[in-house]
Amino acid sequence: MSTDKLMLQVLTGKAGARPPVWMMRQAGRYLPEYREVRATTPDFLSFCYNPEKAAEVTLQPIRRYGFDASIVFADILLVPDALGQRVAFEEGIGPVLEPVTDRAGIDRLSLDGVQDHLRPVCETLGILKGALPPETTLIGFAGAPWTVATYMVAGRGSPVQAPARLMAYRQEADFAALIELLTEATADYLIAQAQAGAEVLQLFDTWAGSLSPSQFRKWCLEPTQKIIEKVRKSVGAIPIIGFPKGVGPLVEEFVVETGVDGVSVDTNMDMVWARDHLSDKTVVQGNLDPLLVVAGGEAMERATLELIELFRGRPFIFNLGHGLIPETPPEHVGRVVELIKSA
Repeated sequence: MSTDKLMLQVLTGKAGARPPVWMMRQAGRYLPEYREVRATTPDFLSFCYNPEKAAEVTLQPIRRYGFDASIVFADILLVPDALGQRVAFEEGIGPVLEPVTDRAGIDRLSLDGVQDHLRPVCETLGILKGALPPETTLIGFAGAPWTVATYMVAGRGSPVQAPARLMAYRQEADFAALIELLTEATADYLIAQAQAGAEVLQLFDTWAGSLSPSQFRKWCLEPTQKIIEKVRKSVGAIPIIGFPKGVGPLVEEFVVETGVDGVSVDTNMDMVWARDHLSDKTVVQGNLDPLLVVAGGEAMERATLELIELFRGRPFIFNLGHGLIPETPPEHVGRVVELIKSA
C-alpha cells in the first residue's frame, strides 16, 4: 500500500503533519452543483446506479474543497435491493422497503446476482480511480449488517430500531439468518469495491448505539469481525474504518475485537476519553458536530481547532460526528477545511 497520500499515511498509525480531512455526506444536497445533477434523475436508486452521474457528484466536493479523501457516492440500502428486497426512496419520506419479518421473507432473498446488481458502484469507483487528483484517497463503503437489517425489518427508518430489536429477541434464529446473509453480501461487496480501486473501506453501523452491550457484541461486533476477516483474506491489508455510532466506551472493545485500522466516532463521544483510552496506534476519525458546520462562526472555528490540538501527534482523521446535512452553508465547509490545512 502506497503511503504517499496523507490519508493512507495516517492509516498506517503515523501522525501526519496535519490531520487529513474528509466529511461524511460530503457529496450531497448542501451543494448546488449536486442538486443540479440530481435533478436529472428523479429516481434515487437509478441515480446511485448511474456510474457517470455518481462519479460526477463524488468529484464535486473534491474540486470545491480539496478534501484528502473521496468516498464513492452510493447508499447503504443498495445491498438489500441487490438481495431482492423491494426498495424505494420517496420524496419527503426517505427509504421505503417491503418489510422482512419472518423466515419466508428471508428465504425470498438471495445472494445470486448480488455482484452483478452492484457492479455499477464498482464502475463508479473505476471512473473515480482515473479522475481523482493523485493525492486524494478513494474510499469505498457499505452499511454494517445490523444497521441495514433495521431498515429491512421495519421497512423504513424507525425510532430506537424497535422492530429489528424485537425480531432479534423473539425470532433469534431467523434474525441470525438475516444477519448472516447480510454479512456474506457485505463482505463480497467490499471485496469487489477494493478490486475496483477503493483504497480504504468504511463500515457504517449507524444504529449500533441502540443495542444493549450483549446484543451489540452479537449483532454488531461479531458480524464486523467476520466481514473484515473475509475481506482481508481476499484482498490483503486494505485499511478498514469502522463507525459503530453511539456505542460510547464500547468503542474500545470494538477496536480491539474487530481489528479495524481506524474508528470513526460520533459527536457524543468525549474526545478526551477517546484520546486517553484508545491505543495511540488506533486511528481516530471524527467528530465535529454537523450542526456546528451549519452554525459556522466562532463556535465552529473554536471546536475545529480544539480537535486538531487534542490529537496533535496522534494518528487522527478530521471528520464529522455524522454526515453533512442539507442546510449546511457550503462556505462553512470551506472554512473548516481552510483551518485544518493551515494548522
